[in-house]
Amino acid sequence: MTGARSTAVTWSLSAAAAGVLLAGCSGSVSVGNSEPKLSSDKLATTVSEKLASTTGRPKPDITCPEDLVGKVGTTTRCTLTAADGSTLGVSVKVTSVDGEQINFDIKADDTASPAAN
Repeated sequence: MTGARSTAVTWSLSAAAAGVLLAGCSGSVSVGNSEPKLSSDKLATTVSEKLASTTGRPKPDITCPEDLVGKVGTTTRCTLTAADGSTLGVSVKVTSVDGEQINFDIKADDTASPAAN
């Protein structure tokens, strides 16, 4: 029975994360090169920090497979992984670029994928 309770808590964390991201989180990062690009690690950290500050919860485990190029309309997909191994897809879309500053919106998928058995 404890396993079911633990899973419910994790799913509600994922649902809370999705609700916050769906509400329209935005991020902004300054990069220091001629072609603005945000590394996948820095993007994952920024998304995780934004989610934590918005929800008041600990930073979730976010991974992003590729760098984010600072060109309006560019998108990438990141993944939020909950403690039980379930995942939630997160889309990141560049909304504007001002010199070295990349501004982007964050939106989570509507539903999480269960953990692989």
